[in-house]
Amino acid sequence: MPIAYDLTGKVAIVTGASRGIGQSIAEHLAQAGAKVVLASRKQEALDKVAAAIQSSGGEALAIAAHSGTKETLTALVEKTIDHWGQVDILVNNAATNPHFGPALEAEDSLWQKTIEVNIMGNIWLCQRVVPHMREQGAGSIINIASIAGISPGEMQGIYSMTKAAIISLTQTLAMELGQDRIRVNAIAPGLIQTRFARVLWENETIMQQVEARTPLGRIGQPDEIASLALWLASDFASFATGQTYVVDGGLTLGSL
Repeated sequence: MPIAYDLTGKVAIVTGASRGIGQSIAEHLAQAGAKVVLASRKQEALDKVAAAIQSSGGEALAIAAHSGTKETLTALVEKTIDHWGQVDILVNNAATNPHFGPALEAEDSLWQKTIEVNIMGNIWLCQRVVPHMREQGAGSIINIASIAGISPGEMQGIYSMTKAAIISLTQTLAMELGQDRIRVNAIAPGLIQTRFARVLWENETIMQQVEARTPLGRIGQPDEIASLALWLASDFASFATGQTYVVDGGLTLGSL
């Protein structure tokens, strides 16, 4: 018998929601009845996703916000509260990876940009959202990490370090916020077919290597991450906190 997820009455903020994993998560949450706030840098792209959700009977609000800028993230939460009065679910999905190469060869600006978006953006949003969750008496925070945070990706050292930090942040916040009935979990995807990861899956050599090392013999799709996020957002995951859920087709089995 299929599990019926019901998020009616819940409000979710999803960053990086204009495409890929973030878009898919937002759509899954909306289909389950949540009111979804879509955040990303470009308003036009967000408006298209919001319109698609609304045409399917869901409720969505598109708010442009840069995940590396504290002020815009503060405004994002304030606008969400003004519009819907609460925040029950936070999905920290937005990320950047501007440097593909040896970590020590990257300019300071690339280090700073990656840290601001991938780490500080998550922290800033949690700082703004947690007081509201505390007041409501519950909440679910879902951080999108990466298997690169468990075993560093070749030529992706800076990105890998930031994702390792997100796994640690998830554990720390779960420990600190458990008494407030705020659950904090992370998802660590493997290679997923998104625009963000296109430099990898469009490379035939890399694809052949990944598929050969992956027990399921393929890369993943955004919906396969979104379905886990939906579970973590729901009451079905009410006893789950502080965990990092690897979804990689078995790829990391070879490095454990």
